[in-house]
Amino acid sequence: MAPKHLSAVLLAAGAIILALAAPLLAGDPDMLQDFCVTDYGSLKGPLRLNGFPCKRPENVTANDFFSDVLSQPGNTGNPVGSAVTAANVEKVPGLNTLGMSMSRVDYAPWGVNPPHTHPRATEIIFVLEGSLDVAFVTTGGNLYARTVCKGEIFAFPRGLVHFQRNNGGAPAVAISAFNSQLPGTQSLAVAMFGSSPPMPTDVLARALQIDGGVVETIKSKFTLKY
Repeated sequence: MAPKHLSAVLLAAGAIILALAAPLLAGDPDMLQDFCVTDYGSLKGPLRLNGFPCKRPENVTANDFFSDVLSQPGNTGNPVGSAVTAANVEKVPGLNTLGMSMSRVDYAPWGVNPPHTHPRATEIIFVLEGSLDVAFVTTGGNLYARTVCKGEIFAFPRGLVHFQRNNGGAPAVAISAFNSQLPGTQSLAVAMFGSSPPMPTDVLARALQIDGGVVETIKSKFTLKY
């Protein structure tokens, strides 16, 4: 086979592989109709889906695609000094099957959005006010960190541990976008010390190389999850 022809075949094969792989890399499955507005009422019945059931089209209104949930600041008067307000499929029914959602994050001065992961989505954050120190950690243990100022963005790859910290003495605000209608959030601290039933103390003591009494003290701080 001539080299030019071989190159063309390889290029075409590569394009096909990428096209087939794209849906597999998406945060959510592709939609099969124009929209599938969540029918919250059906969730009370016995039917359970990987996602949410749809309203009948004749019952859908423009309000199903609207929300003002991000218009008001969250309450940052908590131990970590931050508040996350989600605009996902649980709040905006029209997001069902659209593969996207948003969140507003408010930070008190020096407040922290503690280390956490989003198992179902990549996140991109846009700083509206203030300045944030942000970082994520790879599965190889490498920390990628920098400061993100007003008007700038930063991306957190899907499933990796990350955090944000307000590095100033004034409140800060950021908007996050996700490639999933329900990205999920798992706080590392709550997962380890605030699960129900609790994670065994000896497991945590060995994993963290600390005394069991220290583990119990930390667990006591997570009886009320933030």
